[in-house]
Amino acid sequence: MDPSKILVWNIRGLNSSTHQDSVRMLVQSIRADIVCLQETKMEGISQWFVLSTLGLAFYHFVFVPSVGASGGILVAWKQALGTAGNFWVDNHCASVQFLPIDSEPWWLTCVYGPQGNEEKINFLQELRLIRTHCHGPWMVVEDFNLIYREEDKNNANLNRAMMCHFHQGPG
Repeated sequence: MDPSKILVWNIRGLNSSTHQDSVRMLVQSIRADIVCLQETKMEGISQWFVLSTLGLAFYHFVFVPSVGASGGILVAWKQALGTAGNFWVDNHCASVQFLPIDSEPWWLTCVYGPQGNEEKINFLQELRLIRTHCHGPWMVVEDFNLIYREEDKNNANLNRAMMCHFHQGPG
C-alpha cells in the first residue's frame, strides 16, 4: 500500500451529484487506494452509493453518520486491500486496521472534529481512547477544527486554552 494514494478531503457535503462526480474524477485521476471524506453531511451511506461514487473497486467502507446537516465521515478502500482487521467508529472518528500481506498491520483514523469547546475537549479524549486500541503504526488524517499554532489562525480570535489541550495530543 502506497500512503501517497490516500485521498483526504473535507467535501462539505456529498449529497449533490456535482460533488459526487468531482470525487469520482479525482479518485480515478490519482488512482487512490483509500478515500477519507469528512463532512459528508449524510446520515446514511449504502454500499451502492460508495460503489457508484468512488468506483467498483471500493467494496469496503465504514462511516460515521452526520447529525442533521453537520459532520459525517466516510472511509472507503479498494477490495485489493482486503477486509479490515478491526475498525472503530465513534462520534467524530472512523478508524480502520489494515492487514497488509507483506508488512505489519497499521491503523488509519479519519477525523472530523466538532465546533464547540466542550465537545472539542471530549473529542480529544475520544482520540486518546482510540489510540489505546490502535496498536502499531497509526496514521490520523483530519479536519480537527482546532488550531495548533498561532500562525494557523487568520484572525486575532485565538483560544490558547484549547490550543494547549490540542498540544497534549492523543498519546
